[in-house]
Amino acid sequence: MLDIIQIPVLTDNYIYLLHDTVSGETAAVDPALAEPVLRVLNQHGWQLTYILNTHHHSDHVGGNLELKHQTGCQIIGAKADKHRIPAIDRSVQDGEIINIGKHTAKVITTAGHTSGHIVYYFADDNALFCGDTLFVMGCGRLFEGSATELWQSLQTLKALPADTRVYCAHEYSENNARFALSVEPDNLALQQKMRQIQERRANNLPTVPSTIDEELATNPFFREDSPALQNNLNCENSAPVEVFAKLRRLKDNF
Repeated sequence: MLDIIQIPVLTDNYIYLLHDTVSGETAAVDPALAEPVLRVLNQHGWQLTYILNTHHHSDHVGGNLELKHQTGCQIIGAKADKHRIPAIDRSVQDGEIINIGKHTAKVITTAGHTSGHIVYYFADDNALFCGDTLFVMGCGRLFEGSATELWQSLQTLKALPADTRVYCAHEYSENNARFALSVEPDNLALQQKMRQIQERRANNLPTVPSTIDEELATNPFFREDSPALQNNLNCENSAPVEVFAKLRRLKDNF
């Protein structure tokens, strides 16, 4: 399996280090800062080979320049965002494959949060690194894209295997769960998930990763076709994308 180390930084960001033990190749996903990455690399005796950026926001690319200066790593990001990702070396687009040693990731375009957002899906490792497109029980704000674009992006992620682990870039789960309960209070799986999250956060433990299966059961942005949710929103006769758009507006003001 791919070695995955989760590094909490800033207020609620996660950086991920991915390491292939056979080749020794290592990638950092969305390094907001350089110093924590360099420290963990040093602790494990690893050399940084790649940076995988999901989008251009500063809390995802802030460590790019220093890490490239210190390690000579190759920076990979979306072709659509190549003018906005610092020191990008390789620009990729939907369907392309990248390799971390023997481990392969498919690039999936997920416009919505930003126009050039991409995610990295390691099928053989059951791991999705989804930046700010999908969160535990949430999804990204619409900074550059439309509700329709983000909904379509999430439909792609919903279709991934149920046991896929969801490694998002922020620890937003407790607030997301409160919103989810406000729109679907009778969801028993969601009630149980909230208890688990509160226990983990009380012990300063991460609530990430989740799985696609868990998100299908608890994430309102994956449940726009739920009759109970539609009824609670007075959207019984609305198209799923319209339910999604209403949820996003409600969450923006929650």
